[in-house]
Amino acid sequence: MVPPRGAIYTGSAASAVNFLKQGLYQLDLLKELTPLNPQSSVLDIGSGIGRTAIALTTYLKNGGSYDGFDVVKSGVDWCKKKIKSPLVPFTFKYIPIYNDLYNDTGAQANTFDFPYPNRSFEIIFSFSVFTHMQIDEIENYLKEIHRVLEDGGVCLSTFFTYTDETEEYISQNKSFSFPILKDQYRLMNTNVKSGNIAIHQNLLRQLIDRSDLHIIELINGKWKSPNPVTVGEYQDIVIFKRK
Repeated sequence: MVPPRGAIYTGSAASAVNFLKQGLYQLDLLKELTPLNPQSSVLDIGSGIGRTAIALTTYLKNGGSYDGFDVVKSGVDWCKKKIKSPLVPFTFKYIPIYNDLYNDTGAQANTFDFPYPNRSFEIIFSFSVFTHMQIDEIENYLKEIHRVLEDGGVCLSTFFTYTDETEEYISQNKSFSFPILKDQYRLMNTNVKSGNIAIHQNLLRQLIDRSDLHIIELINGKWKSPNPVTVGEYQDIVIFKRK
């Protein structure tokens, strides 16, 4: 259950060992920061080429379930063929959504309804999805997360976020910066608005609050540290739940 090297389009190209290691690391984050258990119903937003799903095949047991969707058909097709568990259903959906990084046609993310019933999932997660979306799209996804999340359920998602104190550094850092200033968010490139986006934490809190969600914890990633950091997640981790 490891895709060929050339098929890995999320993150940097990796050996089989490193690919599996990264998936297990993401599973460890979910186990540490959310109430994930082997019987959880799980939704993976942006399931990609199955990095986290593969790790979950050895963790989820009878009573659990996995659903994932993605905008890249090749990734979904591969996952459908290769990722399976004898104990738990693993279901992948291809959703053609417009994104100026991946798709030039498809449904609009700012009005897209997740293809799942209300309150279907105990755990929802997304790695490096909200970092490639525009503000109105992010807000719609947050509202959909609220709709499909069970009472007591938890969502873990990664973002690039900044504060007044870190804005100068993240706008000027030579190796990884967001020089284009908008209204409480910054872009790397105005020509590819979904390429990468950094959101002021005040705006993110407003978006989450308007979606009837509540932030449990915000953990800053090492991407915006001026000093070398070798441990922790690169992006910022935000854990939230229904109000």
